Amino acid sequence: MTNSRFGKGMVAAAQPEAVEAGVNALRAGGNAVDAAIACGLVAGVVDPQMCGIAGFGNAQLYLPGEGVHTCVDFHGTSPAGTRPDQWEHLVVGETRDGFGFLLEGNVNDVGYQSITTPGSLLAYYEAQTRYGRLPWADVVTPAIEWAENGFPIRPAVHHWWLEGATMGRVSAVERLRHTPAGRRIYFHDDGTLRGIGENLRNPDMARTLQRIAEGGANVFYRGEIAEEIAADMAANGGLLSADDLAGYRTVWGEPLRTTYRGRDVTTNRPPGGGVMVAEIMGILENFDLAALGHNSVDYIRTVSEAMKLATADKDAHVGDPEFIDVPLDRLLSTTHTTALAERIRRGERTNVDRMAGEPPDTTHVCVVDGDGNAVTMTHSLGMPSGVVTDGLGFMYNGCMGVFDPRPGRPGSLAPGKRRFSSLCPTMVFRDGELDLVMGAPGGTQIAMGVTQVLLNAIDFDMPILDAIIAPRFSGTSNAIDVCNRIPHSITQRLESDGYDVIRWPGSYAFALVHGIAVTPDGLRGAADPGGDGMAMSATEDVDS
Repeated sequence: MTNSRFGKGMVAAAQPEAVEAGVNALRAGGNAVDAAIACGLVAGVVDPQMCGIAGFGNAQLYLPGEGVHTCVDFHGTSPAGTRPDQWEHLVVGETRDGFGFLLEGNVNDVGYQSITTPGSLLAYYEAQTRYGRLPWADVVTPAIEWAENGFPIRPAVHHWWLEGATMGRVSAVERLRHTPAGRRIYFHDDGTLRGIGENLRNPDMARTLQRIAEGGANVFYRGEIAEEIAADMAANGGLLSADDLAGYRTVWGEPLRTTYRGRDVTTNRPPGGGVMVAEIMGILENFDLAALGHNSVDYIRTVSEAMKLATADKDAHVGDPEFIDVPLDRLLSTTHTTALAERIRRGERTNVDRMAGEPPDTTHVCVVDGDGNAVTMTHSLGMPSGVVTDGLGFMYNGCMGVFDPRPGRPGSLAPGKRRFSSLCPTMVFRDGELDLVMGAPGGTQIAMGVTQVLLNAIDFDMPILDAIIAPRFSGTSNAIDVCNRIPHSITQRLESDGYDVIRWPGSYAFALVHGIAVTPDGLRGAADPGGDGMAMSATEDVDS
């Protein structure tokens, strides 16, 4: 029997078509896992440069009735043929936002050598077949139908096509036209890009998904699709091989756990970004943020410095734990976070020699079902490679571009390595009961956006929608970045105190946070208004 607080469940995600697929899975008797995977698969069809079966990500699953609380990490791994020095002689510079390196010929940024071994499909399949209730084929069917019948190109999708790759990278339009298959899917016969509102069909992807519905993930990693992928890579100088696909493994394990204001917070472990959320909140627990006043000068200064301190620690210490020792216990210890808080109290300013900002080429889904099961999953293509294998329909990730081409550094190239990302699917529990489920796309800004929404909900007791729409700022560099709804009177005082303040033109910035709150009156969900998403209850055919 469903709990009255949960109703029949709720889904919040960045694409309305994907949200509806998740809600329909709940109505068909599926649980939160079924809904999240159905949602994720549809997102890969209707938002095909943000995520997909050839991408990467991280998910947190909470199924209290089964005693399950786990995370699955499915970051892409660099192919076995990767050499630490393979691109050292090609280095031109670093992208202005610090997310990737510029090489001669853009070989790491777009094309066949930019692809890491995909993890998304295997994680979807493992999660759904282990913990879902519906047949796998039923969960895949909505994505097949959207690919076959087509979907209207939404403004957010088209905006990325025109403006989603900047700061020295290959343009998004060039990525779309990089292969003949991409040109057929995304352009008219006369070579012009398809426009907002046009119906985009992808029958090749529909056929690929049908094969996956029938054969599971194995057909992609060891079967006939794997053979087609490997042949295309070999013919075009790619690093990815059949052995890389066959050898790929997800990483399942316990969430990273911390506390904040008496609540339990669970998030993901490295190479994901949950450690940044945990460290920032550990620092800020030493301050009475409510007394400072929401988005006051002192509040922005304090929170921004905590963000900078966590960013500096991340840069110095966090990466793939299979390759480097990540000192989680020390970074999250009360001794360390209290010492960092004292630096803020003394007025010290942390130097972070990097640019703020990172392309939001990612998406997110949150689900809570009628039994109180919950899933929060962030998945992505990174900066997409532009490669579409003829006949398969999907685009591959382009995650090789974020590795450091200079040997001997924490983020340097190495075979089988996973690169740090700031994905941080997060849950909060109060008195042992589920309280909040959230996450976001947004690159380096994900941890900053998620943390601020958590602070809004916990320290300022905001309902989930108010917590998400409140103006945000970011401190991932020596500047403080603010969205355009932060008052000028506030930023002028910060500038007079010596801070470099960068005002972003958008009203909504610094990740696109999606969340669900469990309240005494039921589930409440919200999608960041900076994107196209929505939250929808499975109880009735209306938005939350």
